[in-house]
Amino acid sequence: MEKMIKQVCELFQISGEYRSYEVITSGHINTTYKVYFFRNGELKDYILQRVNTKVFKNPVAVMENVSSITEYIRSKIKQTGVSAKRGVLHYQKTAEGNYYAYLSETEFWRCCRFIDGSMSFLTPDTCEIVEASGRAFGEFQQYLKDYPVENLHIVIPHFHNTVNRYQLFREAIEKDAVGRKGSVEQDIQGYFELEEIATRLYRMQKQGILPLRVTHNDTKCSNVLFDEETKDYLCVIDLDTVMPGLIAFDFGDAVRIAASTGEEDEKDLLKVAVDMEKYEAFARGFVGAVKELLTDEERKTLALGAVAMTVECGMRFLTDYLDGDEYFRTHYKDQNLVRARCHLKLAKNMIERLDELQAIVEKYAQ
Repeated sequence: MEKMIKQVCELFQISGEYRSYEVITSGHINTTYKVYFFRNGELKDYILQRVNTKVFKNPVAVMENVSSITEYIRSKIKQTGVSAKRGVLHYQKTAEGNYYAYLSETEFWRCCRFIDGSMSFLTPDTCEIVEASGRAFGEFQQYLKDYPVENLHIVIPHFHNTVNRYQLFREAIEKDAVGRKGSVEQDIQGYFELEEIATRLYRMQKQGILPLRVTHNDTKCSNVLFDEETKDYLCVIDLDTVMPGLIAFDFGDAVRIAASTGEEDEKDLLKVAVDMEKYEAFARGFVGAVKELLTDEERKTLALGAVAMTVECGMRFLTDYLDGDEYFRTHYKDQNLVRARCHLKLAKNMIERLDELQAIVEKYAQ
C-alpha cells in the first residue's frame, strides 16, 4: 500500500521527503488517506483520495466542477485582500496540468493540501456550531452567486428530482424484490400522502418560478472545516456533488440533520421532532448570509425545502429497504426501515410547524 501511496504522490508533484501515511475512516464513499512530507524543516500534510467511480461514473467531470468552483472562490477571496490559504480547498496539479490522475483504468485519484489547524464536527452539539455551519454554507452561496451555473456538469442525474424519486419508489413497490411490501403498507401510504408537498419545489423550478443556483447538495455540518482553537468556520468541503440546484434544497438538507431532536435512525419516534432552537441557529447563519441574493419566491420557500429534503431522504431509505438494502450501508437488520420511519415522523412535524419555520426565515431575511 505504501508503495502505491508514494506513486500517487509523485503524480501530484508533492515536493519534500515522504514520511508516512494514515487512513481516514470518516468518509463513506471515497477512500481517503492523509500523507506527511517533510519540507523546509517542518511536516506538510496532504489529503489523497481515490474516488469511487461506481458512484461517480464520470470522475473527470466531478473534478472539473470541483476545481472550477474552488478556483473561483479563491479568486473571490483574494479580491478582498485576505489570504485564501485556509478559506478554500487547494488541489494539486499533475505534470500534465490536471487536478486528477489515473493510476490505472479504475484507479482515479486526486490530492489537496490539508488545512493546518482545522477540524470538523461529526455532530453539531451546540447552536453556535450549527449557526456557524449555516454561515459557511451561506457564504459558499455568496461566493458563487455570479458563477455561470450552466457550466457545471450534472455528475449524478436526478439527484434531487423528487418527482423522479417518487417514480423510483413506485417501481420498488411494484417489484417488491425481497417480499417486504406487505409489512410496510402504512409507511408507503405515509410517504404518498406527502407527495404533493414534497414535489412542490421541483415543480416550481420546472415552471421557472425558482432559479437554479450552484448548490452543494450535501450540507452536513461535518462538511464544514473549523479552526481548532477559535472554532471559527474556515471553508466548506466535500464538493463532489456540487451541481445546479435549488437553494432551498441546500438549506433543507442541512436542517434535516442539524435540527432534528433524534438521530436519523432513532427507533423511539416520540423522540423525533424539529429542534426549533437549532433550526433558528442554522437559519440565523444561513439566511443572514444569503438574504441579499434571495428572490422573493426563494425566500418564501426556504422552510419548505426542509420538508422536501426530509421526505426525499426518508423515501430513499424506504425504497432501498424494499430493494433489499442495496444502496445505503446498514449496520443492523431493518435499519433502512427505521431511518424511513424516523424521517416520515420528522417531515410530518415540520409540516405541522411550517408557518413557524418560515417565520424564522423571514425574521433573518429582514
